[in-house]
Amino acid sequence: MAAFDDDAIDLHFIGNATVLLRYGDLTLLTDPNFLHRGEHAHLGYGLMSRRLTEPALDPGQLPRLDAVVLSHLHGDHWDRRARQHLDRSVPIVTTPHAARRLRTWQGFRRAGGLRTWESCTFRQGDAQVRVTSLPGLHSLQPVLRRLLPPVMGSMLEFGPRDGAVRLRLYVSGDTLLFDGLEEIARHFPGADLAVLHLGGTTLPGGFVVTMDGAQGAELARRLDYRNILPVHYDDYTVFRSPLDDFLAEVRGLGLQERLVRCRRGQHARVAARGERPLVG
Repeated sequence: MAAFDDDAIDLHFIGNATVLLRYGDLTLLTDPNFLHRGEHAHLGYGLMSRRLTEPALDPGQLPRLDAVVLSHLHGDHWDRRARQHLDRSVPIVTTPHAARRLRTWQGFRRAGGLRTWESCTFRQGDAQVRVTSLPGLHSLQPVLRRLLPPVMGSMLEFGPRDGAVRLRLYVSGDTLLFDGLEEIARHFPGADLAVLHLGGTTLPGGFVVTMDGAQGAELARRLDYRNILPVHYDDYTVFRSPLDDFLAEVRGLGLQERLVRCRRGQHARVAARGERPLVG
């Protein structure tokens, strides 16, 4: 058998926080959101947000999935189209809160919850990925945290089956910037890509519950990862911090060379050895 020699991951940015990831024979999907322009995502407690964009794919156009990585159970990350059209036998890695609801209410029997710093591993062909749940806070206010679903970040570590890790990809989830995120870089220094959920999501009353451009750029500086892919910034009416805010902050910190400029519908290939990503 030929030696496994894949040192790169292929990404397809579908929209919002939905990214299709391929590494060797493995295929993963993050935060599946397939609502169309004009449709409304349910955020809980009667709150809704209208989608402003079209996803690059519909669920029926997806390849076979080995797993879904779901940061939390909000309508702009897991919507009714995902619930209706995704295979109910697909493994879903998420928070314990979301896993219970997906299994009990929606019939996704292989939804599993990870507590912070817990891991699980998936294998397909000669490739494997270890998924580790990481800290994340949807709000810094204790009262509001009780009203919002728990959220997790994720570290995806790719490599050959039962072999050494070759590529690390961090997904922030819908978190705000807080000191606990610095622990991620201590556990996982030198990762190859940070996928950052931005947008400055603002709820009624002025409560901001995702990173704006300044917070996202500061997190990129603290983590010091090789490449940065911004997502989750222009798809819904609750977003208040456009991508340009983040790009300006990144330039101000001298991190612009790390940007992966992969817009909705585009593909990128990120290598483990630090080469510049190929985008198309």
